Amino acid sequence: MLPEPNFPVRPNEFIGRQAQIEIFCQALRQGLQAGRTASFAILGDWGIGKSSLLLKFAALCTQPSFAILPVFISASSDVRDYLRLAENLLDKFTDALLAAPSLQARLRVELRDWRFKRINLGGVGLERESPRLFLTSGSSLLRHKLKEAWDHFLPQARLNGAIFFLDDLQNITSISKADLALTIRDQFQSLGIESMNYSICFSAKPDYFAETKGLADPAVRFYTKFYLDPFTLDETLDYARSVFDLSLDTSTTVAAWLHEKTLGHPYFLAFVCKYLATTTGQIQPDKLEPIWPAIFDQLGREKFRSDVSQLSAREFEFIHQFANLSENELATEHYTSKFRREYFARLVEKGLLIRTARGRYKLYHHLFRKFLQQTE
Repeated sequence: MLPEPNFPVRPNEFIGRQAQIEIFCQALRQGLQAGRTASFAILGDWGIGKSSLLLKFAALCTQPSFAILPVFISASSDVRDYLRLAENLLDKFTDALLAAPSLQARLRVELRDWRFKRINLGGVGLERESPRLFLTSGSSLLRHKLKEAWDHFLPQARLNGAIFFLDDLQNITSISKADLALTIRDQFQSLGIESMNYSICFSAKPDYFAETKGLADPAVRFYTKFYLDPFTLDETLDYARSVFDLSLDTSTTVAAWLHEKTLGHPYFLAFVCKYLATTTGQIQPDKLEPIWPAIFDQLGREKFRSDVSQLSAREFEFIHQFANLSENELATEHYTSKFRREYFARLVEKGLLIRTARGRYKLYHHLFRKFLQQTE
């Protein structure tokens, strides 16, 4: 396998996350028995592998023992309201169903006609007067069309249901996170109550549910949540073995070095392994440390310089001083008015700071910290 740090991992090359995979497969099995499947939220920071796990889950759905239709959607900031989201979900649902190998030619023709059939939403026109009406119309549209598909197309395609895989849900900003999570929950819970096996699995930043009232909120309890951490040393070892043809002893040594440098962060692990795979011949553990400065220099050119290019002069001054302090984590209360607390929120939004607790933050990776320390 050749690592591609800027792309999600192909499902057949996926490494690690076995606990999450087993829980997901168990949910699929239980869904087949109960007639409705749990919904999931994959939460984590940038580069931690959310999209890769989402695609792996989607591939698992297609196994003959499950026969679930996966519908993959990348969330976009141009989604103005829930009606537009519902329309996007239906478009991708129809595309996925048309591509299903079990769908007969006659049904493909019917499905193409069904795709463009207009729907009367009880006299509700296209002009909407309030945000609440947006949500109601979108929910009605999605429920009506999915009911038609459940009654007609899915049984004839020998499919047991469908799961919508929605990547980077935080990109939809026109609806508050709390309202969107609750609206999606209400939508898919009602479909399950009507004995239609549709569910949703979305990825988002780890603070996606921060706006909700608490863990008891229905929008929080509805989803089975996976908070992704960096790879363990064992997962790093499995990854190294998938990239390099090494003996057991050598791969163990190389994996330990990789884990020390990257802390198991999937993006940085892929970046370093790609560099080694494309620029060196046989991997020799005693030659890795001399190569590291060249790897770090390229990482600075390809990743970290892009990170800081999005900053204003004041933001760069702020984060540069942050990196040069002795503490890895800082609280907002430690800063004077020169560095207003609002900078923390800006840099979290840009993915350069991570919120570790209420009022406490750290840089998103120790390699970025080292880069800043070396940058004037």
